[in-house]
Amino acid sequence: MTAASQHIGIAGAGLLGRLLAWRLAAAGHRVTVFDPAAQAADRSPPHAAGWTAAGMLSPIAELESADLRTAERGWRSLDLWAQWLPQLPQPVDFRREGSLLLAHRSDAGSAQRLLAVLQGKLAAGLAPQPLDAAALRALEPAVHGPSLGWLLPGEGQVHSVQAMQALAAGATLHGAQWRWGTAVQRVAPGRLDGERFHHVFEVRGLGARPDLPVRGVRGELLWLHARGLVLHRPLRLLHPRWRVYLVPRPDDIVLVGATEIESEDRSPISVRSTLGLLSAAHSVLPELAEARIVHTDTNLRPALPDNLPRIDTVPGLTRINGLFRHGWLLAPALVEEALAAALPGAAGRAAKEAA
Repeated sequence: MTAASQHIGIAGAGLLGRLLAWRLAAAGHRVTVFDPAAQAADRSPPHAAGWTAAGMLSPIAELESADLRTAERGWRSLDLWAQWLPQLPQPVDFRREGSLLLAHRSDAGSAQRLLAVLQGKLAAGLAPQPLDAAALRALEPAVHGPSLGWLLPGEGQVHSVQAMQALAAGATLHGAQWRWGTAVQRVAPGRLDGERFHHVFEVRGLGARPDLPVRGVRGELLWLHARGLVLHRPLRLLHPRWRVYLVPRPDDIVLVGATEIESEDRSPISVRSTLGLLSAAHSVLPELAEARIVHTDTNLRPALPDNLPRIDTVPGLTRINGLFRHGWLLAPALVEEALAAALPGAAGRAAKEAA
């Protein structure tokens, strides 16, 4: 603790809450985090959306439905992940080898329409790079079926589960205190349920209702164990119904999911979704025919009406919400911006302390 240290209250121990706790505690602040989960590793429903995400870091691909500010924050977050993750006390798998956009010949029309949208928003050096069959095979020998491919340079991925665990451990190492099993009911400048703080960060996602007009967008994810399958980077398949993604993780795990479903249903994944996602995944990676389904997950992502994130800061209170499907892509940049606005100098002190 330094002379400039403050007592910070954080409502929510999801991705944003853990990032804030780690950065603030590393900067020498006294940090108290409130969350209804039973403990740091609790993933029982309804759990934080950060646990469920595949961890794709795709500022180019997300321009399909996002603005340039989202892409700029995404690039900044990629740089911050590269800087911050090595400072954590536990290893986190992080890769930045680009991603692939794939399409079957029958979907060439929709692929070209998407590419036109992306190219219209991007500088020439960042535009998707077309790949012929030989180049596609050289990058990902396991891919068979799609005849059209594009490399999205500079994109990456982060292991969301490892990162959630490591961020909590890092914050604890720097002295952050956790009030597990405590759901905050009232948020006000400098107060959480009446308890006083110098500054409060409200990052509860859907828990921020009714103060914010946030809705839940359902995401579905399948964990597959594909023994011996080699995949180097995320794949995004243009599909008539979904944007299906396949993301490699250590130990022969491949995650298969779709980006969004407009529903607040938290029930387990349906047979229809399972068949559709696995059929699409198999059409890209035939080796998945012998993979084993080891885990399925569903969750709700917090989204505001415009599907864009929002940071609101007044004296004593900062709200961050509406990360939609961009949580892992945007969280570091949003935390950096929020700290700069609410507590100038906190980010710089955190960098020195963590190093």
